[in-house]
Amino acid sequence: MQFSGLRRPRVCVLGLLVSALLVLGAGWHRTTSAIAQPGEAINILLLGTDGRGTITKGEKQTFRLGGVACDCSDVMMVINVSARRDRVRVVSLPRDSYATIPAHRDPESGEWRAAHGAKINAAYQEGGPALAVKTVEEMTGLKIHSHLQVDFRQFMDSVNELGGVDICTDTRLEDRNTALNLSPGQHHLTGGASLQFVRSRHVDASADFGRIQRQQRFMVSFVLQASEGGLLRNPLKLARVTAALLGGNGDGNGMTAAMLMDLATSLRDLNLSDMEFAIVPISGDNPPIQGIGATLRWDAQGAHQTFSALANDEPLVAQPATPGSLAGSAVTSPQHVVPAHGHALACV
Repeated sequence: MQFSGLRRPRVCVLGLLVSALLVLGAGWHRTTSAIAQPGEAINILLLGTDGRGTITKGEKQTFRLGGVACDCSDVMMVINVSARRDRVRVVSLPRDSYATIPAHRDPESGEWRAAHGAKINAAYQEGGPALAVKTVEEMTGLKIHSHLQVDFRQFMDSVNELGGVDICTDTRLEDRNTALNLSPGQHHLTGGASLQFVRSRHVDASADFGRIQRQQRFMVSFVLQASEGGLLRNPLKLARVTAALLGGNGDGNGMTAAMLMDLATSLRDLNLSDMEFAIVPISGDNPPIQGIGATLRWDAQGAHQTFSALANDEPLVAQPATPGSLAGSAVTSPQHVVPAHGHALACV
């Protein structure tokens, strides 16, 4: 898979969400439903959960997916679509970010629980996507219009139905915990191997920050594969990818088919240069908290600037990078993670 500034494949949105948009935008009859009002920006919370109840024993062994799921949202990304539908921006929220979980009623016991501190990924564990959305809204000041959650099974199946994804790295990527072992260069990954790639956090000292950037690079690669693979021109493949991505329920876990269709229609002509990827600025580690453990502290000023940029439809990228300049790079610290256009994360 190649990409250059002279050849910009047109895509709908990004990553796993893009498949739903592409599929439903092409395959469902038009309705008047919409995620937001015309002329209003859209914020979608993408939740990658560790659900693995439908993973086979063989898959668990091959891709190191054993263990007990915490029912957490280990991937959290705010996807912002500009009011004019001419820009998409993605801000990753590290799972270990310290958060104040809003007061809520326990969905199982019915007991009222006061607001309390925790890691941000615990919000989903305590109250499902609704509480995760509310937590992110209070932390970012943004209105979250909808959400999409994807578990291990949905992730692997959607990648497999797409036909795999090409990724690249300029260093060896090896993680004993996930059994990831990629040599420098370009690789074509199927669903299980792709899950290894986006889950690995023991590749180097960058830990979760390196993993987040690999997740964002994977999303760009997924977009390119969906676009260049002719997904919109193959109705049967569209149907299979949709069923895999949405787990067969057809409603996007919070987003209706009509909403996705309308959004897909409005984003048909986006290029990778119209997409920006960032991680919420981090100022450092908090002292360990009993019952919570080690957490990350957001940089208050930097976070405010980032989410204000989304709210005010302002760019996140200060200095555009060249195509492919960040595609295989390693992150050494959160301070080295800079916002980038999508084409800088694509293989060349």
